[in-house]
Order: sequence, then C-alpha cells, then structure tokens
Amino acid sequence: MRSIGEMARDCGLSVSALRFYDRGGVLVPAWVDPVSGYRWYGPEQLEEARLLARLRRAAMPLADIRLVLAGWAGADTELVRRLLEEHLCRLEAGLSDARDEFSTLRALLDSREKTMTSPRTEVVRLSVPAPELAGALDAVRFAAGRDPELPMLAGVLFDIEGEKLDVVATDRYRMAVARASTSGHADTRVQVIVPSPLVDAMRALLSGEEPVRLAVDGDRVTLESSDGQTAGRCLDHDFPDYRRLVQAPDGHRAAVDAGTFREAVETGPVVASDASGPGGTAADLTLLKVTGDGTVTIGDDRWSDQNQVAVNREYLLHALTAGARDELTLEIGAPTAPVAIRRPDDEHTFSLLMPVRLEN
Repeated sequence: MRSIGEMARDCGLSVSALRFYDRGGVLVPAWVDPVSGYRWYGPEQLEEARLLARLRRAAMPLADIRLVLAGWAGADTELVRRLLEEHLCRLEAGLSDARDEFSTLRALLDSREKTMTSPRTEVVRLSVPAPELAGALDAVRFAAGRDPELPMLAGVLFDIEGEKLDVVATDRYRMAVARASTSGHADTRVQVIVPSPLVDAMRALLSGEEPVRLAVDGDRVTLESSDGQTAGRCLDHDFPDYRRLVQAPDGHRAAVDAGTFREAVETGPVVASDASGPGGTAADLTLLKVTGDGTVTIGDDRWSDQNQVAVNREYLLHALTAGARDELTLEIGAPTAPVAIRRPDDEHTFSLLMPVRLEN
C-alpha cells in the first residue's frame, strides 16, 4: 500500500490533485483510515494514477478521462482508442487555429512597425525631488522582470507626462506603480525603459533632499544629483500599456497592520502550486479572502472555499515590504482577479499580484 504522499511521488500527480480525484470519484484510494482520514492506495492503482497524470498533461477533459480509465483494463479497448484519437484531433485543430491567428497578429505587428513615428530627437530635461524619486523606485524595483526572453520587462518604465513621473515595473506575475512630481517639462508624454542596473545606479545617488536632474536624449538617459551622475542607454523596446493592465475590477478592501500581517503570511499555512512558476520551481501559495467583517483570512485548504485567491507567498511578502507603510490596504476580489496592495495615503503607489489558478 502507498500513502498519498508516496503515490504522488511515484505517479507524478500532486497530493492536492489526488485528493481532488478522490472527491470526484476518478481515482478512489483502496482504503481510507476511518480515524485519521489518511488515504492509502493499492499497488495496482499506480499504473492507473500514472495514466491519469499523462492524460491530464495532455489536457484531456475530465469527462473523457473517466471513460478512458474505465475502459483501460477491459478487453475491448476500442472506446479508449477512439477517445485518444478524438482528443488528438482536437489538439491538432486547436494548434492549427492558433497558428493562423498568430500569423495574422504578426502581419498586423509588421504593419504597425512600418507606421511608427521617427525616434525622439528633442532633449527632455526635468527636475525631480530626490526623496520622491527614491521612494518611487523602492516601491517598484522588486517587480522588474528578469526573463531574458522578455527584455522589454527587464527594467523600469519612466513615464513622463506634464508635472508627474510614473515609474512602473512588471514581470508578468506582478506589477508595481509609483509616482513622483516633476518640474521643467510640461510638453508631450515621454516614455523610456531604464534597465535595472541603471535604475540601481540612480537609486544610489538619491540620498539627499535636493531635487535631482533627469535628462532624456534620444536613447540615452542621465540622472545628476549632488552626489554624482550616472547615465546609460534605454532599452530599445516598447513597454506594455500598463494603464490598461491596472484597470482591475474592484474587490473587497481591508486595512491591515503591515507588520502583523507580514508575520502572519510568513508563519501561516501555504499550499503548493500544481504548476511550475518562474524559474521552473513550484511556488508556495498563500490563500487570501476578505471576510464579511472586513478582515483578511489566510486559508490552509484550497478546496474549502472556492472564493479564496491564491498568490505567490514570496511575491506577497515583497509587495508588503515595498508598501513601506505601517498600515496598508488589501483589495481582494474574485479568484481570477489580481490582488492589490495599496497605500491608504497615496493612491498613485500600489502593487498588483496576479492570482495563481488552483488546479481542479
């Protein structure tokens, strides 16, 4: 007999997935301890579990998986073969449709690139209070991307418009936005992506209280303060339209004491992600929900409440630190909506964490 942990290790399904398939009657343990509730699987169930894992990796619908498992051990395997062939045909048709759509999208991108305006030649100069710029960079730097396949995210966007400078960073799984005031530039909107190493060099020069001078000359950005000067080339890419990305549906808001809540997240329960996250490793997830009395709860069972939102615990801790306030506001909506971490005294500085889909 195998315990549920041993079965998970040997068949390639997670413990939580095995629990789900037990509840759904797809793969029922040979015996469940009536006292402890521990699940035990018979030796003959290993092949069935491995088959189930293969079918799930191939994205076969659960209804078809039930029929395959039911017919696998039988003498007449015609139904099994037909289900496998039908699913393969669906996958091939879906891939063909996806290729057609992507070909169309590439053509549209080529057309847009041909109509792009000429590179900026005017030198943009502005002044920014050092403490404001330092605070803004501290609030977003953690969310900058590191994926070499997405170089346009490997830095911080400087979005200059009127008398404000918005700085933005995202790695797809999280996004952070902050704002600093400016003077000296009130013309057209200017956007540049400052690579992360140059962002760090700029931050090192922001120890004073006096305004610093920021200049954008073509593809080169320069920051000068009383402590020195640093300059470098901007990333030659377009940043996603973050203003659209931050338009998430409103959720339930709850005020939290940042220190107390951080400790609760660090020491509280987690569940393992079924899918690999950034870097190819499974992440620990924190389950969040706002209760009726306006408090945030941390769950320990993904199946107990379908309204819980799962987020990467490490990313949540980073966002709480970047919030840099004793009190923060958490905005939690549907399980598919981003979780927002906001400052109650600054509507322009916030972080968004993309939810992690819980496998079912």
